[in-house]
Amino acid sequence: MLVDTQPATHQHIPASPEVREQWVNAQLIGVVMDGAMTSLLASCMALPAMIFLLAGEVNTYLLVGWSVLMVFMLMHRYRVIGIYRMRYDSVGGTTRQDFVRRYSWSWVLAASLWAVPVGMAFLQADIYVQFVCALVVLAQGLISIITLSAWFPLFRACNAGMLLTAVGGILMQITLRGLDDQTLQNMAILVALLLLYWWLLLVGGRRLHATQHSNLELQFSNQELIDSLTLQTRASLRAVATKNRFLASAAHDLRQPVHALSLYADWLATEPEMARDIAPRILQSTRAINELFDSLFDLTRIDAGNYKVKLQNVQVRELLAGVALQFEPVAAGKSLSLRTRSPDVSIWADPVVLRRILGNLVSNALKHTQKGGVLLGLRVRRDMVVFEVWDTGVGIAREHQQAIFQEFFRVSQHQGTEDSLGLGLTIVSKLATLMGYQLALNSEADRGSVFRVMVPAFTQSAELRELTRPLPSTRGKKPA
Repeated sequence: MLVDTQPATHQHIPASPEVREQWVNAQLIGVVMDGAMTSLLASCMALPAMIFLLAGEVNTYLLVGWSVLMVFMLMHRYRVIGIYRMRYDSVGGTTRQDFVRRYSWSWVLAASLWAVPVGMAFLQADIYVQFVCALVVLAQGLISIITLSAWFPLFRACNAGMLLTAVGGILMQITLRGLDDQTLQNMAILVALLLLYWWLLLVGGRRLHATQHSNLELQFSNQELIDSLTLQTRASLRAVATKNRFLASAAHDLRQPVHALSLYADWLATEPEMARDIAPRILQSTRAINELFDSLFDLTRIDAGNYKVKLQNVQVRELLAGVALQFEPVAAGKSLSLRTRSPDVSIWADPVVLRRILGNLVSNALKHTQKGGVLLGLRVRRDMVVFEVWDTGVGIAREHQQAIFQEFFRVSQHQGTEDSLGLGLTIVSKLATLMGYQLALNSEADRGSVFRVMVPAFTQSAELRELTRPLPSTRGKKPA
């Protein structure tokens, strides 16, 4: 089971320009859809008035056909609004753009239908009716700036459809009636004014769209800043809490040996003849203090990035023998066996760092082992070399296997943790991460544990990489 040896770090990564643009576009489409129901209600109220105004002024069949199409389009627009609210209102990205592309024809067709009365009434209905029909087209253009300009492609398509329909209706009536030159000249001026009006609509819609786009980009940037500040604030609070816990734990662990030293010093001052008995206890307390300070200094150097790594060829057997020699007195004092096992290979590593990692693992194993022993070895596997520390100790329950790599964590019910500082495995974790090694742990309560330090083979020499290469298949071959 692989162990996550580092606390989770939450860093705010700025969104890419593509993500920012997708979010802004989704919000712009949302602005269009927010005003869609209001626009639909206004159309529903205007349609009966237009039918009443045109009745008796234009061809009845044309009016009925136009009215039926308008009712159909209003119903379809209501359905589209419902689809958006049920499926697309709570999503972002490019999904809303797909929705607009799928149903944009309905907006364009509706805008074009509102311009049809201009062609029907031109030169046929009362001048008052023609004037009202023209006002409807002008009003639709102005309303579209408010309701559709947020999504400029849709705004431009709707106004183009409306203009082409109006101009097409006017030109059709002129063609059918065959007007004189003066009237044609006046109609040309009217068409030119319509084109000018359409151009002004485009300019106004483009500027309003740009303003809304900029505002949403600013909103996105502000939210990113807020998220970043929130994460930094949380990280600062966590750092303060960690510092307080660090100082409290360090002070607690220092208090006992320092207090013991004070008592031994007072005892030695009053009874000098007890020096032979007191000296080992003073030495034991001094070692405990040195162990704590060494651990604290190691953690500080690693976290500050000041731990210097010096890679060189390391003879594994010599390294393991040195670690075993260092801890043989501890093992002998508890009547435990301490053995090493390794092929005769050399690896490319920092011997100080590797000795510190393996030494802490062996020290941890000896502390929590009361009978049996500890085995320190190296296995050469496919794609990696693996250092292993086996013990027959108390084991680690599953619920503690993640936490044991945290600073000052100790399993309270474990025998041997009373004098432990809770920093050894933390240093192992940080040094392994520093070197690019992986840690793995298998453990069963009351049966023992095995810690593995996995060194990637690609970081090693060609000779060692050859050892880690899998053997060729011999299936179907006869032995020589």
